[in-house]
Amino acid sequence: MKKKYYLSFAIVGLLFTSKVEVEAQGCVAVRHMSCAAGSGANATSMMRPGQWQVSMGVRSFTSHRHFVGTEYQEQRLINNTEVKNYSQGVDIGITYSVTDRLSVSLNIPLAYNLRDSKYEHYGNGTTAAPNPYFRTKSSGLGDMRVGVNYWLLDPLKNMNGNVSVGLGVKAPTGDSNVQGDFHKLDKEGKDYLLTKAVDQSIQLGDGGWGVNLEIQGYQKLFSNASLYYNAFYLFNPRNVNNTYNNILQDNVQNSITVKHSVADQFAARAGVAYALVPKYGIAVSLGGRVEGVPSEDVFGLSEGFRRPGYIISIEPGLTYMNKNNTFALNVPIATTRNRTRSYSDLKYGGQGDAAFADYLISATLSHRF
Repeated sequence: MKKKYYLSFAIVGLLFTSKVEVEAQGCVAVRHMSCAAGSGANATSMMRPGQWQVSMGVRSFTSHRHFVGTEYQEQRLINNTEVKNYSQGVDIGITYSVTDRLSVSLNIPLAYNLRDSKYEHYGNGTTAAPNPYFRTKSSGLGDMRVGVNYWLLDPLKNMNGNVSVGLGVKAPTGDSNVQGDFHKLDKEGKDYLLTKAVDQSIQLGDGGWGVNLEIQGYQKLFSNASLYYNAFYLFNPRNVNNTYNNILQDNVQNSITVKHSVADQFAARAGVAYALVPKYGIAVSLGGRVEGVPSEDVFGLSEGFRRPGYIISIEPGLTYMNKNNTFALNVPIATTRNRTRSYSDLKYGGQGDAAFADYLISATLSHRF
């Protein structure tokens, strides 16, 4: 019985490894934050002082569903003018347990992004005479993050439930001004290449220092079942970075959207984990999550080009544990996608669109030593 209880508890800790897994999941440019500060594959509360844990998270998604507010823009599919982002990433997380309650960690994100579009190149064209798709891309290191997490209660004395708080710093190590080649037509209709910044959604970083606050916790519900929850908010006080918006229009909004915004980010998730086959270290989970970018930041100005919005998903998961190794697979499936109005939209009117993914595949492998 003790073994089964420990397994259930450790699985809840594993779910924190995924953290809130803040994802781009489309044109709403949220940077990935999995394997970040906090507990690892076996709950940090169960780690002994001096122990290390290394985690590798892999995620993949394709975004192409366009929304204005919560309204799906089906005409983009019918007219074959969807913008398609293909995103793959690997996140390396390193956690060190200072005490039974205190841990420090480092998150190193790597990304590979492809973006197919028409409007950024020749234009969308017409249904009768459609223009071709062209591709831009980005790859490399993202914005790294270091953080500290602390369990409010003694983990050894409070195994049925506990709450952890975290504080982290995000460094602008990712390139926020990745350049790409865009196909254009001259007056004679001949193709030429114009080099400029790729879209904000596939930039590797946002160009600003940030501070994040985090809370996570668990509570045993009944035999082999536990409630898990965590939430994350990244404060980005910088107003804009040095990257020029590549889709400027000749209108009054140019004064605000000339450069890319350095936006806040948020995410939260909660659900139930159940030790399905404790003997073999197999557990399942089901929960919900929300993630996104606000229209206005908590601190500083909110100017610059941004696509604010949020995604609400249902999140099934599968976990396998074997001694010091843990594998977790989560597949959040979008139920609500909302491209909210940006600061410039609110000031001058109108509302832009954004492309979202239908689902995300996220896998995490962790080892404690």
